[in-house]
Amino acid sequence: MTPRPPFPPFDESTARRKVQAAEDAWNTRDPEKVSLAYTEDSVWRNRDEHVVGRAQIVEFLGAKWARELDYALRKELWSFHGNRIAVRFQYESRDASGRWFRSYGNELWEFSDEGLMRRREASINDRPIAESERRIFGPRPKSEHGREFPVF
Repeated sequence: MTPRPPFPPFDESTARRKVQAAEDAWNTRDPEKVSLAYTEDSVWRNRDEHVVGRAQIVEFLGAKWARELDYALRKELWSFHGNRIAVRFQYESRDASGRWFRSYGNELWEFSDEGLMRRREASINDRPIAESERRIFGPRPKSEHGREFPVF
């Protein structure tokens, strides 16, 4: 198991770095790479799905990004304490027919001492949008790291 700094307990600076690292990883849309940030036995609740372990994480993310095309994500630190971080996020994607969606959500994360996420709970809502309403275009430029995003 390869440790993933920063390590808990988190302060504001390390929590923000952890959130940005997660955003950057998910924006690669590489299930194998993303899975390495989680413990071997990581447990997820994502919407109404339950995922356990890295193999299922890879399978889940592969299917997600096959269906959510041009996926682009923004995460924002909401709160932190000890080995836990809460984030809010937005992402945009389109389906195979070209319809665009903005998805809003909250995640609760719990980390191991090695800085790997061992628990992730995500609540997500999707809203259809017109292509002209898009505001997330690819990964966040470094100059925008740490900036808040519009609520609606």
